[in-house]
Amino acid sequence: MEKAGSLHARKRHRLAAARTVLAAAVGFGGIAVAFAFGGEFPSKVPVPANNPMTPQKISLGKQLFFDPRLSLTGDVSCETCHNVMGNGSDGLPLSFGVLGRVDTPRHAPSVFNAAFNTVQFWDGRADSLEAQAKGPILNHVEMGMPNAADLVKRLQEIPGYRDEFRKVFGDKDPITFDHVVQAIATYERTLVTPDSPYDRYVKGDKAALSSSAIEGMKTIRSFGCESCHAGPMFDNPGTPMGTGWFQKFPVQPHNPVCAKYVQKYHLMDDPGRFDVTHKAADMHVFKVPSWRNVALEAPYFQNGSVRTLQTAVRVMAACQLGLTVTNKQVSDIVSFLDSLTGKFPKETMPTLPETPNTTIMMNVSRLQKVAVENEKK
Repeated sequence: MEKAGSLHARKRHRLAAARTVLAAAVGFGGIAVAFAFGGEFPSKVPVPANNPMTPQKISLGKQLFFDPRLSLTGDVSCETCHNVMGNGSDGLPLSFGVLGRVDTPRHAPSVFNAAFNTVQFWDGRADSLEAQAKGPILNHVEMGMPNAADLVKRLQEIPGYRDEFRKVFGDKDPITFDHVVQAIATYERTLVTPDSPYDRYVKGDKAALSSSAIEGMKTIRSFGCESCHAGPMFDNPGTPMGTGWFQKFPVQPHNPVCAKYVQKYHLMDDPGRFDVTHKAADMHVFKVPSWRNVALEAPYFQNGSVRTLQTAVRVMAACQLGLTVTNKQVSDIVSFLDSLTGKFPKETMPTLPETPNTTIMMNVSRLQKVAVENEKK
């Protein structure tokens, strides 16, 4: 029988090796990065200089976010996949887009706290909320508009939008695609969830966390999880806006336990950031997701294949760290992750501008033909 001291030594060696692997995997352009675990929720959202926030722009952006007329068929809005009356996602493994098409092969992340993401999408291909907002509108599977010009033309046919865009962006060419996404992004920057139990704990309320959550926090730190889930949003150590923080997933696919998860949950079907860069080193690399509100964001991972947070913790331990965690460790870690659920803003449905005595949706068949032709190119 192996001595207990030897077992502890082997465990320490495995943890040290796992941290070394992670540190190498997340190395950022050769730049030394100081990791900081957690921290108080940011007091302000980052706002680009070329898109300042105003109450009028927030209101317009909210209308556009909820308006299904931004889609080809007039029945899919940003809110369809990012339900802000709930957790900011749709709770589906993969979303449905126009014409009943199954959305891209990635789970829709929550829009809450997306303002703090230094890059957007699982593969980090958009460097801002504005850039992200352009993608789904023109994606043939998601919202299906064949081009920006047709979207602008449709909005110009709505009298209320003509007036509101003019108030926000001035009289000269007020309705443009860039103005549409600037307004949407401005609204999205209001969707933040501060004041979680963890935040109250960090501010000094030591009763805000349960003993299990505190043990979970200690366990997470002992595992070295902050190598990826660093900073106050638990997603990066402070990289600048527009600069991604990425990690390969899974790191250890040939670990026997991880290999079973890979097969069961199809964890290596998605090439990840490779689709963006076409570099072999970016195969199965993804943006590190935030832990904020993670308890409410099932199903988990890029393909939405894992139903419970408990299972997701086991998968991460095996596939990223090479560890098999105990039931108590899982319970404690989940308790800590539960403590990262913040207070959601009270959202109400906006009133959308109408088109009295007519409809603007008669040109759907023409737009669909254009969209089909674009797919063939």
